[in-house]
Amino acid sequence: MSTSPDDQVTNPRALEPGCSLSDICERRFSRRDLIKSGLVIGAATIAGGISACTGEVPDKPISTVPGEALAGAPQSNFDFVEIRHGIDQHHHVAPDHEVQILLRWGDPIFDHAEEFDPHNQTAEKQLQQFGYNNDYIGYVDLPPQQGQQARALLCVNHEYPQHGLMFADFGADAKASLSAAQVAISQAAVGASVLEIGLQDGQWQLNRSSKYNRRISALDTPIEISGPLAEHARLRTSSDPQAKTVIGTFNNCAGGITPWGTYLSCEENFNFHFSGILSDDHPEAENYQRYNLPFDLFHWGKHDKRFDINAEPNEANRFGWVVEIDPMNPASTPKKRTALGRFKHEGGENVIAADGRLVIYMGDDQRFEYLYKFVSRDQVDLLDRQANRDLLDHGILYVARFLEDGRLEWLPLVHDNQKLQTQFASLAEILLEPRRAADLLGATPMDRPEDVVPNAATGKVYVMLTNNTIRNQVNAANPRPKNQFGHIVEISETDGDFAGTGGSWDILCRCGDPEIPDHKADWNPQTSENGWFASPDNGVIDPAGRLWVATDQGPATVLSGTADGLWAMETAGPLRGTGKMFFRVPAGAELCGPVFSDDGENLFLAVQHPGAAAQPGGVRIKTASTLWPDFEAGMPPRPSILVVRKKAGGRIG
Repeated sequence: MSTSPDDQVTNPRALEPGCSLSDICERRFSRRDLIKSGLVIGAATIAGGISACTGEVPDKPISTVPGEALAGAPQSNFDFVEIRHGIDQHHHVAPDHEVQILLRWGDPIFDHAEEFDPHNQTAEKQLQQFGYNNDYIGYVDLPPQQGQQARALLCVNHEYPQHGLMFADFGADAKASLSAAQVAISQAAVGASVLEIGLQDGQWQLNRSSKYNRRISALDTPIEISGPLAEHARLRTSSDPQAKTVIGTFNNCAGGITPWGTYLSCEENFNFHFSGILSDDHPEAENYQRYNLPFDLFHWGKHDKRFDINAEPNEANRFGWVVEIDPMNPASTPKKRTALGRFKHEGGENVIAADGRLVIYMGDDQRFEYLYKFVSRDQVDLLDRQANRDLLDHGILYVARFLEDGRLEWLPLVHDNQKLQTQFASLAEILLEPRRAADLLGATPMDRPEDVVPNAATGKVYVMLTNNTIRNQVNAANPRPKNQFGHIVEISETDGDFAGTGGSWDILCRCGDPEIPDHKADWNPQTSENGWFASPDNGVIDPAGRLWVATDQGPATVLSGTADGLWAMETAGPLRGTGKMFFRVPAGAELCGPVFSDDGENLFLAVQHPGAAAQPGGVRIKTASTLWPDFEAGMPPRPSILVVRKKAGGRIG
């Protein structure tokens, strides 16, 4: 999501000297420069190089790749015509590719659904229409039907409402303007959509008659609580005294598709939806302060007391989880998998480890929060889908600690750890408050860890660190104070074992404009004037094993001078650390959820909150920076799903 208005730092270790990733980075790379200059004699021999845990000689930092090594015009892994930086009201794609607008907010997704009328909205209509602020996209391949070249299910997150861009009559005072009917529409507009689409005669189309089509909302969708927190006392409410069923999901940001074809939808900034007054004697005071609750950005509690923490003290404990949805069974009940921990979830991308267990990588998207991974207890059964039904209820949640010598430790959040036993009564309590548990174990505070992308073919993992403008103390893996532009960390799990507890790490790039010294950016010198980017957010590995990065600058677009978009990213060889600009969004938007079809010939993109460039007094339709994609009088800007295809056919890029 765009740079958060939630600027308050809740991690008590944020200002602790030397503990954050930026501090570690500063010491690590200062030391590495000394080693490379020969001023630290024998250090590489003693430590086994920077990647001491693997014994491998690490890649050179991007800024010191010698020009001689790049002589002879090394061959890029990407073949497309790069586009230019800029900001305007339209989207732009590499000219050898073409774009189709597939789905827009409000488009009917069932045969009986009404066409979208922005001036006559109801919650009932919205539940039959495509939701708002599309984010993560999951692609589940289906066998084509007669006349089709391809067929699939799209699993789409709808993250959060923007009332000023949803309702034409919205006034200057957001809370005062919000009616009970608009709260219901807002709750109906977020959550998730599952939709069947088909490719025929070169165009993708939504099948409104599909049995798979489904809306999951914050308004009325029952979701089961599963795993260690099921029936836990701290999740009990007046409407659910047994803590078995939550109504709804919201602020669904990143996600993932499991090897057995279920859809992981991750709840991120859940604190924005709660109101009330947090007193020192509130039953959840310490817990809620650590999650900056309540924040009351969307004012749902004004008309729905479920979101007032004074009326329902435990309701906020029921959000901040990963929700597993079965897109193949529209009658199934989604499940909140509490074994994966409660935090501001970014990332649900997953990979099968060498021993057959599932590993899910996750970031906690707030300044100075942590990087996690979950390793299942049991192996994935690729032959029996039902055998994996409760796989995500059992396993170990780990948190990352980055060391300045280039090593990485994964620290288990388990109850038999003596440090955690003294503070938490059970494993369930740890998973309810993993931030506090990670504090106690000395995990490394990060610069807003968002999407985390494992590459099954290489054993590498890419961590998108979006930014942290209030950082003062630096460390090795977060090397810049006031990190406005973010960076990407590359993790190498030991022996390529994703389920392991150790590895090494390096920085793939430090983002920003390399021509502006104040940005302190670090790219491969072969990067073109359009190949750099700022604030990496989402990542995806395409079927050819290549990394693509989507950005979310928020207000930083003013500093970078360019809109968000999608870049191809070199990760190996002499061009390692080179970006190449492929797609650019309209003004005020961010790019989310890039995902490829299995054959690599279709790229699905989510354009979120078009028109939302910052305005005094809040963003409103009449002051929107674009009316994309319709550009029609009376029609607001609409978040949309796009499909990119190569004009000449074949694999994207």
